Amino acid sequence: MSAAPVELPVWADAGLVPLVSVTAALLVAGLVVIGIGENPLEATALLLRGALGSGEAIGFTLYYATNFIFTGLAVAVAYHAGLFNIGGEGQATLAGIGAALACLWLAPLPGLLLVPLAILAAAAGGAAWALIPGWLQATRGSHVVITTIMFNFIAATLIVYLLVELIGNPGSMQPETREFAPHAVLTPMHRLLAPLGLVLPATPLNSAFLLALASLCGVWLLIFRSRLGFAIRTLGANPRAASYAGLSVSRLTMVAMAVSGALAGGLAVNEVMGVQHRLLLDFTAGYGFVGIAVALMGRGHPVGVALAALLFGILYQGGAELAFDKPSITRDMVVVIGGVIILFAGALDGLFRRLVAAGLGIGRAP
Repeated sequence: MSAAPVELPVWADAGLVPLVSVTAALLVAGLVVIGIGENPLEATALLLRGALGSGEAIGFTLYYATNFIFTGLAVAVAYHAGLFNIGGEGQATLAGIGAALACLWLAPLPGLLLVPLAILAAAAGGAAWALIPGWLQATRGSHVVITTIMFNFIAATLIVYLLVELIGNPGSMQPETREFAPHAVLTPMHRLLAPLGLVLPATPLNSAFLLALASLCGVWLLIFRSRLGFAIRTLGANPRAASYAGLSVSRLTMVAMAVSGALAGGLAVNEVMGVQHRLLLDFTAGYGFVGIAVALMGRGHPVGVALAALLFGILYQGGAELAFDKPSITRDMVVVIGGVIILFAGALDGLFRRLVAAGLGIGRAP
């Protein structure tokens, strides 16, 4: 017989368990650093300094965290409905296509209209690409994990076709669109804050960060303070009970997936409209898959997602600086550290829950 699940207080489950798992992962990473002949304390100091030691470093860290907030929230919303959406990469790709088409085709519009319409187009593209797997599971029984994986590959093929055959920039050797009009892009944060007297260095951080913060608040209100959110959580806890209570399982499945895809579209808004100012291949850069770890570490709660996104932002930015200062610690090793954190926060979650329960003197549920 399998062991009964360990019941923990909310504060311990949401805060203490992830903290213990991350600490254990960093200790393992420290052993790896020792194995290659480097000082782990020095490496940690360099990583933190590279991520938080200057205004420029913080800007890059928050830029990465913005992507992880969007993709983490996308996974979290579906997770609350009992769905495992691993199609964030494909959904963000379709969102990028939608945003690019809006920025290119609606360029004559003023920026006050064009930018919101492009953001809505991105959200619609991501939502539509997630809605189809949701519909397939709700009406045909196709598992959403399988269909979202397949849709990632379809999206990757579709963007290549569009950039090469239809909307690519004829004057470029790269598969990309022409650059968007200046009024069709998001404002960098250093320009946005300059009128307030805050002088910041130029970084990729842009106003999509504010949209990410608003999304955190919006998801909290949706999931924990609305009737729809209660229905979604009921579905995730017990589909049979949800159906018995008169809730439409099919409708909730499709709604949860559509909201999840729309949130994944925020990645495209940040990258396509905020940083690249054009549509190009591989702009998702694996952020969609990291969002799975962010959602798991954050226990699907917006506060936890924000903290986990910040952690991975620190690893991404600090890891790049660490690899520059310590060539023996390559960028691939930093990726391995992130992978160990994902392993400990995901696959070994039950182990750390039991350790925390033992430390708090909490017995197993009967």
